[in-house]
Amino acid sequence: MRNTTLCYIQNDRGQTLLLHRVKKENDLNKDKWIGVGGGFEDKESPEDCLLREVYEETGLTLTSYRYRGIVTFVSDTWETEYMHLFTADGYEGELIDCNEGTLEWVDNTRIPDLPAWEGDRIFLRLIAEDAPFFSLKLEYRGEALAAAVLNGKPL
Repeated sequence: MRNTTLCYIQNDRGQTLLLHRVKKENDLNKDKWIGVGGGFEDKESPEDCLLREVYEETGLTLTSYRYRGIVTFVSDTWETEYMHLFTADGYEGELIDCNEGTLEWVDNTRIPDLPAWEGDRIFLRLIAEDAPFFSLKLEYRGEALAAAVLNGKPL
């Protein structure tokens, strides 16, 4: 089982910073558009991991962020993952090139049309609706979403 963070950084122009995963070999997120983040290092809290991963992948230092929920990924292919989901609306610095993909500010209206995991669409909707802190369990069989449970209730 692994712990990760994922962050959707938003600007004041109605855009979200997304990572188009096109650079890594054997990437389970290949060709998908996702937020930025990654795996915990020893002794890190979710916030420690968030700040480090965002800086490493984007060059940005977050100055305002919000912990939105925990997403549990269960799969018949990959190990169980607990993803700590954040949004951010304050940052300093300049974007750098990311070795995992291409960073792009995407108009929020375009996000639902981009290639993404089916379960990501659920938590992106919860973020857009400004849902209170949530627990979302997503069960995959291969790349197909087999079940989704929000705060203990099947969707």
